[in-house]
Amino acid sequence: MDKISRKLWNENHRKLKEMIQKPEQHTDAISLFLSQHALLHHESLSHSNQPTLETALRTNLEELMYRKYPVSNPDTKNSIAWHLWHISRIEDMSMNILVADTEQVLTRSNWLEKMNISFPHSGNDMSEAEIAELSIAIHIPALLEYRKAVGRQTQTVVSSLEAGQMKLAVEHRRIQRLFAEQAVSPQSQWLTDYWSKKTIAGLLLMPATRHIFLHLNKAIRIKEKLQRYREKIPNENGKDAGNTILIYHLPATIIFFYFTMP
Repeated sequence: MDKISRKLWNENHRKLKEMIQKPEQHTDAISLFLSQHALLHHESLSHSNQPTLETALRTNLEELMYRKYPVSNPDTKNSIAWHLWHISRIEDMSMNILVADTEQVLTRSNWLEKMNISFPHSGNDMSEAEIAELSIAIHIPALLEYRKAVGRQTQTVVSSLEAGQMKLAVEHRRIQRLFAEQAVSPQSQWLTDYWSKKTIAGLLLMPATRHIFLHLNKAIRIKEKLQRYREKIPNENGKDAGNTILIYHLPATIIFFYFTMP
Protein backbone atom coordinates (compact mmCIF):
# COMPACT_ATOMS: atom_id res chain seq x y z
CA MET A 1 0.00 0.00 0.00
CA ASP A 2 1.71 3.19 -1.18
CA LYS A 3 1.15 6.74 0.09
CA ILE A 4 -1.66 7.42 -2.40
CA SER A 5 -3.45 4.25 -1.27
CA ARG A 6 -3.03 5.24 2.37
CA LYS A 7 -4.53 8.64 1.62
CA LEU A 8 -7.48 6.93 -0.05
CA TRP A 9 -7.85 4.65 2.97
CA ASN A 10 -8.12 7.72 5.22
CA GLU A 11 -10.71 9.29 2.94
CA ASN A 12 -12.78 6.11 2.95
CA HIS A 13 -12.51 5.89 6.72
CA ARG A 14 -14.06 9.35 6.97
CA LYS A 15 -16.87 8.18 4.69
CA LEU A 16 -17.38 5.13 6.88
CA LYS A 17 -17.60 7.32 9.97
CA GLU A 18 -20.35 9.39 8.34
CA MET A 19 -22.50 6.44 7.28
CA ILE A 20 -21.94 3.67 9.83
CA GLN A 21 -24.78 4.63 12.17
CA LYS A 22 -27.33 5.35 9.44
CA PRO A 23 -29.68 2.33 9.14
CA GLU A 24 -30.49 3.09 5.52
CA GLN A 25 -26.78 2.84 4.64
CA HIS A 26 -26.03 -0.22 6.77
CA THR A 27 -25.30 -2.61 3.90
CA ASP A 28 -22.94 -0.15 2.21
CA ALA A 29 -21.26 0.65 5.53
CA ILE A 30 -20.58 -3.02 6.26
CA SER A 31 -19.18 -3.49 2.75
CA LEU A 32 -16.89 -0.48 3.15
CA PHE A 33 -15.76 -1.64 6.59
CA LEU A 34 -14.86 -5.09 5.30
CA SER A 35 -12.83 -3.53 2.48
CA GLN A 36 -11.06 -1.09 4.81
CA HIS A 37 -10.35 -3.79 7.35
CA ALA A 38 -9.01 -6.26 4.77
CA LEU A 39 -6.46 -3.69 3.61
CA LEU A 40 -4.91 -3.82 7.09
CA HIS A 41 -4.41 -7.58 7.17
CA HIS A 42 -2.85 -10.41 5.22
CA GLU A 43 -3.59 -10.23 1.51
CA SER A 44 -5.65 -13.44 1.76
CA LEU A 45 -8.38 -11.42 3.53
CA SER A 46 -8.61 -8.93 0.69
CA HIS A 47 -10.89 -9.45 -2.29
CA SER A 48 -8.74 -7.30 -4.57
CA ASN A 49 -5.24 -7.40 -6.00
CA GLN A 50 -4.27 -4.26 -4.12
CA PRO A 51 -1.34 -4.79 -1.70
CA THR A 52 -2.38 -4.40 1.91
CA LEU A 53 -0.68 -2.28 4.55
CA GLU A 54 0.46 -5.42 6.34
CA THR A 55 1.97 -6.64 3.06
CA ALA A 56 3.89 -3.38 2.80
CA LEU A 57 5.27 -3.97 6.29
CA ARG A 58 6.19 -7.63 5.78
CA THR A 59 7.95 -7.09 2.44
CA ASN A 60 11.74 -7.41 2.96
CA LEU A 61 11.25 -7.41 6.74
CA GLU A 62 13.85 -9.65 8.35
CA GLU A 63 13.26 -11.42 11.64
CA LEU A 64 15.76 -9.34 13.59
CA MET A 65 13.92 -6.22 12.50
CA TYR A 66 10.72 -7.62 13.99
CA ARG A 67 12.50 -8.06 17.31
CA LYS A 68 14.69 -4.93 17.60
CA TYR A 69 13.99 -3.25 20.93
CA PRO A 70 14.21 -0.50 21.89
CA VAL A 71 13.96 1.49 18.68
CA SER A 72 14.66 5.21 18.47
CA ASN A 73 11.70 6.47 16.46
CA PRO A 74 10.14 9.73 17.72
CA ASP A 75 6.68 8.22 18.29
CA THR A 76 7.62 4.79 19.66
CA LYS A 77 10.45 2.74 21.11
CA ASN A 78 8.58 -0.57 20.99
CA SER A 79 9.49 -3.36 18.59
CA ILE A 80 7.61 -4.22 15.42
CA ALA A 81 6.75 -7.57 17.01
CA TRP A 82 5.14 -5.75 19.93
CA HIS A 83 3.10 -3.50 17.61
CA LEU A 84 1.76 -6.49 15.64
CA TRP A 85 0.93 -8.40 18.81
CA HIS A 86 -0.70 -5.34 20.43
CA ILE A 87 -3.02 -4.54 17.53
CA SER A 88 -3.96 -8.21 17.23
CA ARG A 89 -4.87 -8.47 20.90
CA ILE A 90 -6.83 -5.21 20.85
CA GLU A 91 -8.78 -6.31 17.78
CA ASP A 92 -9.42 -9.78 19.18
CA MET A 93 -10.78 -8.66 22.54
CA SER A 94 -12.76 -5.67 21.28
CA MET A 95 -14.50 -7.54 18.47
CA ASN A 96 -15.10 -10.86 20.22
CA ILE A 97 -15.75 -9.78 23.80
CA LEU A 98 -17.19 -6.29 23.43
CA VAL A 99 -19.01 -6.58 20.09
CA ALA A 100 -19.92 -10.26 19.70
CA ASP A 101 -19.79 -11.44 23.34
CA THR A 102 -18.10 -14.63 22.21
CA GLU A 103 -14.81 -16.41 22.87
CA GLN A 104 -11.57 -14.71 21.90
CA VAL A 105 -9.54 -16.17 19.07
CA LEU A 106 -6.60 -16.26 21.51
CA THR A 107 -8.16 -18.99 23.64
CA ARG A 108 -9.72 -21.05 20.84
CA SER A 109 -6.51 -22.64 19.59
CA ASN A 110 -3.97 -22.17 22.40
CA TRP A 111 -2.33 -19.25 20.65
CA LEU A 112 -0.26 -18.15 23.65
CA GLU A 113 1.63 -21.43 23.60
CA LYS A 114 1.99 -21.30 19.83
CA MET A 115 3.41 -17.78 20.04
CA ASN A 116 5.71 -18.77 22.92
CA ILE A 117 4.58 -15.93 25.20
CA SER A 118 2.73 -15.68 28.52
CA PHE A 119 1.01 -12.30 28.16
CA PRO A 120 -2.76 -12.56 27.51
CA HIS A 121 -3.42 -8.85 27.89
CA SER A 122 -3.40 -5.95 25.44
CA GLY A 123 0.19 -4.88 25.99
CA ASN A 124 -0.69 -1.46 27.33
CA ASP A 125 1.37 -0.29 30.32
CA MET A 126 3.97 -3.05 29.96
CA SER A 127 7.35 -2.56 31.59
CA GLU A 128 10.51 -2.33 29.49
CA ALA A 129 11.53 -5.78 30.72
CA GLU A 130 8.19 -7.25 29.63
CA ILE A 131 8.39 -5.67 26.18
CA ALA A 132 11.94 -6.95 25.82
CA GLU A 133 10.89 -10.44 26.88
CA LEU A 134 8.03 -10.49 24.39
CA SER A 135 10.15 -9.08 21.57
CA ILE A 136 12.81 -11.75 21.79
CA ALA A 137 10.61 -14.73 22.71
CA ILE A 138 7.58 -14.43 20.44
CA HIS A 139 7.36 -16.89 17.55
CA ILE A 140 6.96 -14.64 14.51
CA PRO A 141 5.24 -17.11 12.13
CA ALA A 142 2.70 -17.96 14.85
CA LEU A 143 2.14 -14.26 15.54
CA LEU A 144 1.37 -13.65 11.87
CA GLU A 145 -1.00 -16.62 11.79
CA TYR A 146 -2.75 -15.33 14.91
CA ARG A 147 -3.21 -11.95 13.26
CA LYS A 148 -4.68 -13.66 10.22
CA ALA A 149 -7.10 -15.68 12.37
CA VAL A 150 -8.17 -12.55 14.26
CA GLY A 151 -8.78 -10.72 11.00
CA ARG A 152 -10.93 -13.51 9.59
CA GLN A 153 -12.99 -13.67 12.78
CA THR A 154 -13.56 -9.90 12.73
CA GLN A 155 -14.91 -10.15 9.19
CA THR A 156 -17.33 -12.85 10.36
CA VAL A 157 -18.45 -10.83 13.41
CA VAL A 158 -19.02 -7.59 11.51
CA SER A 159 -20.77 -9.30 8.60
CA SER A 160 -23.41 -10.57 11.03
CA LEU A 161 -24.20 -7.17 12.60
CA GLU A 162 -27.62 -5.66 12.03
CA ALA A 163 -28.37 -1.98 11.48
CA GLY A 164 -29.90 -1.48 14.91
CA GLN A 165 -26.79 -2.69 16.71
CA MET A 166 -24.46 0.08 15.57
CA LYS A 167 -25.78 2.64 18.06
CA LEU A 168 -25.77 0.25 21.01
CA ALA A 169 -23.49 1.09 23.92
CA VAL A 170 -20.92 -1.42 25.11
CA GLU A 171 -22.42 -3.52 27.89
CA HIS A 172 -20.79 -3.24 31.32
CA ARG A 173 -20.83 -7.02 31.69
CA ARG A 174 -18.63 -7.33 28.62
CA ILE A 175 -16.22 -4.74 29.98
CA GLN A 176 -15.90 -6.87 33.12
CA ARG A 177 -15.08 -9.89 30.98
CA LEU A 178 -11.91 -8.11 29.83
CA PHE A 179 -10.57 -8.17 33.39
CA ALA A 180 -11.91 -11.63 34.21
CA GLU A 181 -10.10 -13.08 31.19
CA GLN A 182 -6.94 -11.00 31.79
CA ALA A 183 -7.37 -9.37 28.40
CA VAL A 184 -6.74 -6.01 30.04
CA SER A 185 -4.37 -5.60 32.98
CA PRO A 186 -5.62 -3.79 36.13
CA GLN A 187 -3.28 -0.85 35.53
CA SER A 188 -4.89 -0.32 32.11
CA GLN A 189 -8.35 0.48 33.44
CA TRP A 190 -8.16 3.75 31.51
CA LEU A 191 -8.58 1.64 28.36
CA THR A 192 -11.80 0.04 29.54
CA ASP A 193 -13.06 3.43 30.73
CA TYR A 194 -12.50 4.67 27.18
CA TRP A 195 -14.21 1.68 25.57
CA SER A 196 -17.16 1.85 27.96
CA LYS A 197 -18.09 5.21 26.42
CA LYS A 198 -18.12 3.78 22.89
CA THR A 199 -20.91 2.38 20.75
CA ILE A 200 -20.51 -0.74 18.61
CA ALA A 201 -19.92 1.61 15.66
CA GLY A 202 -17.19 3.37 17.63
CA LEU A 203 -15.38 0.08 18.21
CA LEU A 204 -15.48 -0.71 14.50
CA LEU A 205 -14.07 2.71 13.69
CA MET A 206 -11.15 2.57 16.14
CA PRO A 207 -9.79 -0.75 17.49
CA ALA A 208 -10.83 -2.72 14.40
CA THR A 209 -9.54 -0.25 11.80
CA ARG A 210 -8.02 3.13 12.68
CA HIS A 211 -5.96 1.77 15.57
CA ILE A 212 -4.47 -0.90 13.32
CA PHE A 213 -3.75 1.63 10.56
CA LEU A 214 -1.84 3.88 12.98
CA HIS A 215 0.30 1.09 14.45
CA LEU A 216 1.12 -0.49 11.10
CA ASN A 217 2.34 2.88 9.88
CA LYS A 218 4.51 3.17 12.99
CA ALA A 219 5.91 -0.30 12.31
CA ILE A 220 6.67 0.60 8.69
CA ARG A 221 8.57 3.69 9.83
CA ILE A 222 10.59 1.50 12.22
CA LYS A 223 11.43 -0.89 9.38
CA GLU A 224 12.43 1.92 7.04
CA LYS A 225 14.70 3.46 9.68
CA LEU A 226 16.38 0.13 10.43
CA GLN A 227 16.91 -0.49 6.72
CA ARG A 228 18.46 2.96 6.25
CA TYR A 229 20.73 2.31 9.22
CA ARG A 230 21.88 -1.01 7.82
CA GLU A 231 22.66 0.55 4.43
CA LYS A 232 24.59 3.37 6.09
CA ILE A 233 26.76 1.37 8.49
CA PRO A 234 29.17 -1.10 6.81
CA ASN A 235 30.78 -3.87 8.81
CA GLU A 236 34.49 -4.41 9.05
CA ASN A 237 34.47 -6.56 5.88
CA GLY A 238 32.96 -3.74 3.87
CA LYS A 239 29.51 -5.32 3.59
CA ASP A 240 26.23 -3.70 4.55
CA ALA A 241 25.80 -5.05 8.02
CA GLY A 242 23.61 -2.99 10.24
CA ASN A 243 25.15 -4.67 13.26
CA THR A 244 22.90 -4.01 16.20
CA ILE A 245 23.06 -4.55 19.90
CA LEU A 246 19.80 -5.22 21.69
CA ILE A 247 19.93 -4.44 25.39
CA TYR A 248 17.27 -6.13 27.47
CA HIS A 249 16.80 -5.06 31.07
CA LEU A 250 15.36 -8.16 32.70
CA PRO A 251 14.76 -8.71 36.42
CA ALA A 252 17.98 -8.89 38.42
CA THR A 253 20.21 -8.85 35.36
CA ILE A 254 21.08 -7.14 32.11
CA ILE A 255 21.44 -9.36 29.08
CA PHE A 256 23.17 -8.21 25.90
CA PHE A 257 22.23 -9.80 22.60
CA TYR A 258 24.56 -9.11 19.70
CA PHE A 259 23.26 -9.73 16.20
CA THR A 260 24.71 -9.19 12.77
CA MET A 261 22.20 -8.50 10.03
CA PRO A 262 23.53 -10.07 6.84
